[in-house]
Amino acid sequence: MTVIRGCEMPDELLYDVDNNIWYQENDDGTVTLGMTMVAAAMAGPMVAFTPKRVGRTVKAGKSCATIESGKWVGPAKIAFEGEVVDANSELNADPKLANGDPYGLGWMVRVKPVDWAAARADLLPGTEIAAPYEAKMAAEDFAGCEA
Repeated sequence: MTVIRGCEMPDELLYDVDNNIWYQENDDGTVTLGMTMVAAAMAGPMVAFTPKRVGRTVKAGKSCATIESGKWVGPAKIAFEGEVVDANSELNADPKLANGDPYGLGWMVRVKPVDWAAARADLLPGTEIAAPYEAKMAAEDFAGCEA
């Protein structure tokens, strides 16, 4: 587990640092994604989660869900094109799951990527995110998850 300024980042996941999203490959060819602990800490307590509907294809760089907290409302941008095959109804009912368990119960959606091999090449493994995340936190003047 990589820990950056108190923020836990599991090594086995892949990351889109710019958009604060994690990705996990599933055995069935789908990919589960969610907000990182950094995103959850920066946003504060979540108050709403609205995913794209199942069956919808989302283009790379576009929103697969809308997230709302007391501090922020905005898109969760996916790094690659894919079809939404599942959405976390538990997160929809209790958005604070994203704050308390961002890598478990707080997952957002599962997608079937159009080209996972190409998409995967653009994501960083957890073992390589310390320096990019440290730079991002410094640039955004974010003290960390324990601040």
